[in-house]
Amino acid sequence: MTNLQQLDAYFTAHRERHLEELNELLRIPSISALSEHKEDMATAANWLAQALKDVQMENVAILPTAGHPVVYGEWLHAEGKPTVLFYGHYDVQPVDPVNLWDSAPFEPTIRDNKLYARGASDDKGQVFMHIKTIEALFALHKELPINIKFLIEGEEEIGSPSLTAFIEDNKEKLNSDLIVISDTGLYGPGKPAICYGLRGLTGVEINVRGAKGDLHSGLYGGGVQNAIHALTEVLASFRDEHGTIQVEGFYDDVLPLADEERAAYAALNFDENDIKEEVGVNELFGEQGYSYLEQTWARPTLEINGVFGGFAGEGIKTVLPAEAGAKISCRLVPNQDPEKIVALLRTHIEKHKPVGVDITITEFDKGQPYLTPFDHPAIQLASKSYEHVYQVPTAFIRGGGSIPIVASFDQILQVPVVLMGFGLSSENFHAPNEHFHLENFDKGLRVIGDYYTALNQLTPEELK
Repeated sequence: MTNLQQLDAYFTAHRERHLEELNELLRIPSISALSEHKEDMATAANWLAQALKDVQMENVAILPTAGHPVVYGEWLHAEGKPTVLFYGHYDVQPVDPVNLWDSAPFEPTIRDNKLYARGASDDKGQVFMHIKTIEALFALHKELPINIKFLIEGEEEIGSPSLTAFIEDNKEKLNSDLIVISDTGLYGPGKPAICYGLRGLTGVEINVRGAKGDLHSGLYGGGVQNAIHALTEVLASFRDEHGTIQVEGFYDDVLPLADEERAAYAALNFDENDIKEEVGVNELFGEQGYSYLEQTWARPTLEINGVFGGFAGEGIKTVLPAEAGAKISCRLVPNQDPEKIVALLRTHIEKHKPVGVDITITEFDKGQPYLTPFDHPAIQLASKSYEHVYQVPTAFIRGGGSIPIVASFDQILQVPVVLMGFGLSSENFHAPNEHFHLENFDKGLRVIGDYYTALNQLTPEELK
């Protein structure tokens, strides 16, 4: 039997036990954003620590951070072979609104071969798959083909505020030849994908203040600045009618798409009509000269996420609002620096500030963009493992979203990051009825096992 056949036999024989164990983890309401779940966070960390011990990981520990702890474990006896650092997270999003769930969010339920529970796809299910892959490799071969370290954090869903400092303080412990993360998705059902780039993120809140209080529109209208009018004037200045950002210098550092990347995206035969139907619009909108995939994967954005101010109750209240505000986020692409972008936003807002108001700007958390060449041997090997199991070519894609800690790994540890996920965009992570297609749970176990075995063929030097 080939290694893949052995893995298939093992995972088939132990599938029900594995799902029962995963359900145990999914029942723990480890919501990092809510302080009342602090004990649940500790329970989840303890569960994972025991799971790592059960699959023969060594030096397993629950290590403190400034916030929720990380879970660590390692096995380092494959002399001369690559060392993989696997990263995932055990925290989950809040479940509100609960009434929109078809089953209890922390009581795992299988319907139509989909496992429904908060964390099923993001990210407990995918973390669990790597742990069970290690179990299988030990059971089949009595040892591992590679060295491996696990780093599982508890704050990803709140922006990983403590993890960058932890990585800095533990560079030696986390030293590795590559990092593997399963917190992304497939290109589509039955269509595996390697995500080799992520957009960064930054944003600001704009607060506009005019008069000392709301004013009667009949007495003062036309003679005193309206804070909402002033705000909308600033907001309208950010983009032109095609969505091209008008902030001076915004595009200066953008890394252009390579011809081979544009060709790879075109080869995906993406149908924009599918997106129109999915989101319920008649036409798409965006920067001219770029396809939808290029716009959402490889071009930066500036989006207004929320606007507030004035009277919004039933009926009408004829006032000049004294205050108004908006929240703005920017998705950034390689070579763009979040700090520089915020500085450019500040300059632009000051330049376009209408008379009669003061404007204050509050900065949000920032995340760097990330990009790995998709011809890197670690990525190419991962694509082959997908193809061995899914029996179709692997797509090479960028992610339009952000995983800020990926850039931290890249900058601090300076090793390649392989993003090999198994979720689908339709699985409602962060929303009611989150679920994980068990077809991809089953295939993903085999892909990971095949990949970890194949990495044995490479030397640490070949991964640099």
